[in-house]
Amino acid sequence: MKEKIFIGIQVITGLLLVMFGSNTFLQFMPMPEMTPIMGEFMGALYKTGYIFPISAIIEILAGISFLSNKFTSLMAVLVMPVMLNALLSHLFLDPLGIGAAAFIVFAIIIVMIRNKECYNEIFKA
Repeated sequence: MKEKIFIGIQVITGLLLVMFGSNTFLQFMPMPEMTPIMGEFMGALYKTGYIFPISAIIEILAGISFLSNKFTSLMAVLVMPVMLNALLSHLFLDPLGIGAAAFIVFAIIIVMIRNKECYNEIFKA
């Protein structure tokens, strides 16, 4: 039962990551209304020319990894900074849009807990 819940969370997170990552390239979901300061922040990130494509590629790869259950511990580590930045930017700049980012960060933590034995070597002294 517990394993099925972990797998369900991992699959839902994988689907969300693929969906949000793909939206960067395909733009099938409209951008929600955001606060002016969040608009400035997003505009500045967009002007760099590389932040959104790189983060979208990481999200898509992590989503595929979560769905296929291959390299999930590695991809959880790679996608966490991207999603943590999304969570914190919403927390400080646009709290109304925090829901999806908060769920994904929470779910990535769950996936990391499920694969905690994969991280043992990192924390050896």
